[in-house]
Amino acid sequence: MAVPTTDDWRSIAEGFQEQWNFPLCCGAVDGKHVVIKAPPNSGSQFHNYKGTFSIVLLAVVDAKYRFRVIDVGGYGRTSDGGILLHPAFGQALRADTLHLPPDHRLPGADERRPQPHVFVADEVFPLRRNLMRPFPGRTLPPERRVFNYRLSKARLVVENAFGILTSQWKLYHRLIEVHPEVAEKCVKAKCVLHNFMRYSEGREAPAVRGVGHAGEEPLPGLGRVAANNSSREALQVRDAFMAHFSAEEAVPWQPTE
Repeated sequence: MAVPTTDDWRSIAEGFQEQWNFPLCCGAVDGKHVVIKAPPNSGSQFHNYKGTFSIVLLAVVDAKYRFRVIDVGGYGRTSDGGILLHPAFGQALRADTLHLPPDHRLPGADERRPQPHVFVADEVFPLRRNLMRPFPGRTLPPERRVFNYRLSKARLVVENAFGILTSQWKLYHRLIEVHPEVAEKCVKAKCVLHNFMRYSEGREAPAVRGVGHAGEEPLPGLGRVAANNSSREALQVRDAFMAHFSAEEAVPWQPTE
């Protein structure tokens, strides 16, 4: 599964703008626990908070429920937010090596400064310059509630993609009684097959475009990176999106009070 190119990311962002009214969004990020039989002599590494043993599927999903970046094999004991902070997607995001498109002005906001392309995630993930999470708290001012609502609508595509994946393959309906390395390959194969099924007949599937071609490498494996420390720049980016959603990009169906 080749990493998307800059043009791929730009096309994904256009899809989120058209379908989910979230501009400059290159994907929705989330993690899913895949239940496996406890490997021998593994201790608590694969034991998760639900009391089962699992490996973790971390995914970036586009606006049409297709997997564009996946990483499989994180220990079940690692939270969704922790699994992001690994050398694969997390380090590439932090090091700015995902080849995202350059900063761009938000639609209709010609007087505002250009903003980075971002990914959307839930509250367990860290806030970063290119990774947006909701504002915390229950009693929030209207502008923050609007931002959370718009982000939530865009982020639901990854949860729905996991739901589609689970409903299509019986593998996810039972305990996987194979070695974790074999389970990882099974999960990756199902994600690729899912993408084939999501694309219209006769169209190329970018998520597997690079297979068998020289010069296109997948992201490396997972490893741990850092804690949830939001930079001032990340807070400013989120505030810019928040202001945009309540001004130039306001839509009738979002909350107003």
